[in-house]
Parts: sequence; C-alpha cells; structure tokens
Amino acid sequence: MTAEYRIAEDRLGGEPTLVVSAPDGSVHAVVALRGATLLSWQAAHAAAGRLTELTDGYRDEKELLSQDGVRAGLLAPFPNRVADGRYRYGGHDHDLLPGRDGDRTIYHGFAREAPFRLVDATTTADSARLLLRCTGIRPGAYPGYPFALDLDVEYTIGRREPGVELGITIRATNVGETTAPYAAGWHPYFTLSRPIDDLVLHIPADTLIRTDALLVPLPGEDARLPLDDSPAMDFRTPRRLGDAVIDACFADLAAGPGGRAETVLGDPATGDELRVWQYGGYMHVFTGDTLARDRRASIALEPVETMTNAYNRPEHAAALALEPGRQREFRFGVTYVPSGY
Repeated sequence: MTAEYRIAEDRLGGEPTLVVSAPDGSVHAVVALRGATLLSWQAAHAAAGRLTELTDGYRDEKELLSQDGVRAGLLAPFPNRVADGRYRYGGHDHDLLPGRDGDRTIYHGFAREAPFRLVDATTTADSARLLLRCTGIRPGAYPGYPFALDLDVEYTIGRREPGVELGITIRATNVGETTAPYAAGWHPYFTLSRPIDDLVLHIPADTLIRTDALLVPLPGEDARLPLDDSPAMDFRTPRRLGDAVIDACFADLAAGPGGRAETVLGDPATGDELRVWQYGGYMHVFTGDTLARDRRASIALEPVETMTNAYNRPEHAAALALEPGRQREFRFGVTYVPSGY
C-alpha cells in the first residue's frame, strides 16, 4: 500500500497548528489556525541532504500574536492600507479606527488574526489538502466593516513538477444582505538561505504604482508609471537585488499559460528558484528593511487582488463589490524548483 501525506495536530505555545509532512520526509509545512497562517514550509534539497526552510514565518507564539511584519498573513477583506482608516461605501462613511487620533494607519485587514477551524482534509501519495473556515466576520465584530463574510482558505501542499508547490485559494462568500467591499492577498516572506542582496529577482510587470510619502497610491492615472520610465524598479529582466530598498506595488503582470503570472526569486550561486504565482491581481514587493527581526534576511513577495487603498479608489469599485449570496476566490502560491530540475 502506497504511503500518503500525513496531517497532524500540534501547538505553537498555546496556539493550535496543523503539521503536514510527506511520507518520505521531503516536504514539511506548519499552518496555524489563527489567521490560517503559514508558519513554515520546508522542502528537501538533494545537494543539501536535508530539509531547507523556504519561508521566514513567525517563530513562536509571541511573534504570531504580535503580528509584527505580518509574516505570511492572509490579507482580507483588504490588502495593504486604507488611507486614514476611512472609506465611503454604499452611500455611508466608515471608520476602521474609530476614536483614534494621531497615527491612523491600518494594515492588511483582520482575517490574519481571526480564528479559523479545519473543516476538511484529504491526503494522497503526492499532496495534502487543508480546508480552513472563518465565520467570524459579521456586523459589529470589526469597527468600520458592517458586512458579513464567510472565508474559506484552501491549502494544497505537495509535489508538482518541476519541484514542490504550496498553493492557496481564498474564497469569500457574502452571507449578508448588502453588497460588501472585499479584496484579498497574501504577505509571505521567502528565503533561499542567504541574504537577499545576493539573490536575483524577476517581476513580469509593466507598471509601477507610484505613492506618496505614506505609501498611498497617487490619485487616478498619476499612480501608474510605466517601468520604461523607472529603470531602478524595472525587474522585467532578472537582476540582482543588491542594496535596492523596495516597498512597492507592481501592476500589469504578464501571464503565462493558463493565466498564471510568476514572480521569480533565484539564487545564482545554486540555481535554486522560488516561483511565486498568481491568477490576476498585483504583486507587492517589500525587502524587509524595517522588520523588527532579521532585516533583509528574506523578501516579501505579495500577490494581492487590488492596489493599496482600493477602498477609496473609484476604478476599483466594481472589482471590490461582492454581492449578497455571491462568492469570489483568489488563487496564488509558490513553487520551489531546486537546481538540477
């Protein structure tokens, strides 16, 4: 009888987790139920003779609860920032930070801290699938968001030629009675076991999103800058990161077969690659220069459905609108291709 992937329950301090492992030990992943957050994803490399950590996630319960750096956070019902924590939707003004003065920056939604539960799991000889669900986004639960959503997060972890792959699908269902604004994304940090300065990055994007000093996109078409006019941020031809400091969104991603766009992080010394893929949306890149721990030890490559502050941008209104009873999904993930494939 062929051995299958294994799913086991565990804990990170007091936080419940799920551990996925390949029957031959070649793949190992850990997902916290809090936020359906990926904590670790490791794969075997023949040359190294051991498992290699490919993500830079939360290392302990304290880090997970602090959310510093939003390590591998799933971003819903909005990715990145909402300017001043305020937006207008359906003819009503909403404040995501009521009563707060001074710094009114709000980041990355609230699903990343919400409780999820495992509702289904399947295993084969080649992969494991986890389906996690959150039913806690309801009117009154989160200030400034009087809408009702159910969120399903589906992880698929296993082998996929030419390497190993971790795929994620976020599905949101509007279970309320009014149209809700909604968009999703993912905020993972990736590592190839060396400082990012030595790595090579390829972003298949034609446009850079220009922002103000608060990293909020400029109004209207002023936000869109062709990368032909911004050579310092142009990674359409793969090149070494060096000392580049990046916290920017890239648009107009070129898709390959089947509509899948790939942003590639490579190690020229070994030939290893991480291919971060997504169906639609934007790619936000952050070189980790302001992290509290291990600055520039990893790089955030973030598939997102919309640009920052989409809640306040008329051109995103149709993309955000999730009508009662309707469901929408965003698919993305990463493939690890070790040298030799």
